[in-house]
Amino acid sequence: MKKRFLSIALVSIMVTAAISGCGNPEVANDTPVTEAPSSDNSGGEAADNNAAADAVQNLINATTDPVDLTVWASEEDQEFTQGVLEDFKALYPDVTFNITLGAESESTAKDTVLSDVEAAADVYTFAHDQINDLVNAGALQEVQATYTYDVATANVETSVEAASVGGKLYAYPMTADNGYFMFYDSSVIKDPSNLEAMIEDAKAAGKKIAIQFNNGWYLYSFFKAVGLEATLNDDGKTNTCTWNEAGGTDVCQAILDAVATGAVVNMDDGTTVTGIKDGTVCAAVNGIWNAQVAADAWGENYQAAKLPTMHIGDKDCQLSSYSGFKLVGVNPHTKNMGWSMLLAEYLTSEEVQTERFEARNLGPSNINAAASDAVKNDKAISALAAQAPYSTPQVIGGNYWSPAETLGQILASGNPDNTDLQKLLDTAVEGINAPVSE
Repeated sequence: MKKRFLSIALVSIMVTAAISGCGNPEVANDTPVTEAPSSDNSGGEAADNNAAADAVQNLINATTDPVDLTVWASEEDQEFTQGVLEDFKALYPDVTFNITLGAESESTAKDTVLSDVEAAADVYTFAHDQINDLVNAGALQEVQATYTYDVATANVETSVEAASVGGKLYAYPMTADNGYFMFYDSSVIKDPSNLEAMIEDAKAAGKKIAIQFNNGWYLYSFFKAVGLEATLNDDGKTNTCTWNEAGGTDVCQAILDAVATGAVVNMDDGTTVTGIKDGTVCAAVNGIWNAQVAADAWGENYQAAKLPTMHIGDKDCQLSSYSGFKLVGVNPHTKNMGWSMLLAEYLTSEEVQTERFEARNLGPSNINAAASDAVKNDKAISALAAQAPYSTPQVIGGNYWSPAETLGQILASGNPDNTDLQKLLDTAVEGINAPVSE
């Protein structure tokens, strides 16, 4: 795998802050302190380049012993990550590295790390919805310094939000592709921007539009479309859900109306895939994990777009979405803080994110990488990018999922008991916002 990282001499970002009070007494010995130039510095870019190069050189100069690091990446990412690690070592031939790569799923990283934080990897990947628990447990080093690029400005805003807690950045965004959008058969669906128009096209063709209402991941879309929220509180455990406020019953009625057409059907992933393959499904609210199935089934008619608008109450509302990100974190207990942070930057840099997309089709969070022609030409990734302005990083407490699923199932079934819609919402919100028992 051919990889080349940007020369430090060409890097246009300086070290923005020095690390202090990081929980690791060795930090001061291996992380350089570089002051930002004043705003009227006529040196401009050259000064920034020199500051970045000096920061890395200071780190190299301060390193006299072999650098031992442990990195965790998913099983699927092992081969790619191993190649990146070899490239990283090659950048610094004067330093001896002993980097051990272990396999750990992003979805289970939190549990493994929290079982013994001090014994966990120095650098590890994880799903962004785990960040609150990791920060609360002291398992993530705050990103107080940067070496080769400014993490906060190089990545899309939602990914930086997902990597932050309490306004402080605690991780490095790596991907921005765990979200959902609409993919469709363009021989059937002529206007994917409007759900009502899509329904008419699907009915005319005798086909279905798949949306999983009985899953809070997707149900959120409809309530957020009218400005209603479902968010995690600052305690990191309980939720605040406003779905039972003004506009909530309009959302419920809109879903009931859509389901009543017979064209919009509640389908989970497995049923959606089956429907696409057998020709009964012509469109689906889903993610990149099933986009290839649709592309194979629909061939040149395969298209993807942001979620459509939906008529809710007395106006057309843009459907929103939850979004998900993969992040790279640094363990505060690492014995090589500077090198751990520099490696985390490299693993999530523009060039490596571009290579990760080319090798594994994982959507970049880096703004420049996402703007590349290769990414733009990927229909699914482009659709996710179009949906991004209407998405929210999914950070929600555990009490959310079951009540949301129950509410979605009732609506997807046509509210068979004809329960008052306000009562349905009050019940769901009560469960979602319930205190968490210790």
